[in-house]
Amino acid sequence: MSATPGETPKPYKRPVSVLVLIHTPERQILLLERASHPGYWQSVTGSQEGDEPLDTTARREVLEETGIDIAGEGLPLRNWQQSHVFEIFLEWRHRYAPGVTHNTEHVYSLELPAPRPVTLAPGEHLDYCWLPWPEAADKVFSWTNRDAILQLAQP
Repeated sequence: MSATPGETPKPYKRPVSVLVLIHTPERQILLLERASHPGYWQSVTGSQEGDEPLDTTARREVLEETGIDIAGEGLPLRNWQQSHVFEIFLEWRHRYAPGVTHNTEHVYSLELPAPRPVTLAPGEHLDYCWLPWPEAADKVFSWTNRDAILQLAQP
């Protein structure tokens, strides 16, 4: 459990997450700016909760971070059947059990017909933008996010 003084302990985060690349057929990419790190842009990401299936994690995170209801709108969530292991930044390791240093991230994508406004999660993101894939790949801070964008751009 992790907590700061005076707070109720919260369960540790699982070191298993999803990355959901939201894009258009023309490869315009939705990016979100992290509230905890202004200037850090990323696709939708989030940790698996309990034993929920990863597809459920992906749908939940998209809804929480953008307001897009994949199931309710009948949108096509694509599981890339691909994952990456990366080292968790030191500043975020307190969220994980002692000794946990790496996370396994599973890649998904969601194609929308066109860019659209999204509803940001208060306290989680400051802003969003839609960018052509080359600009989006340059703007994201995560190598796994960059690599997913570059893979999406391949013919």
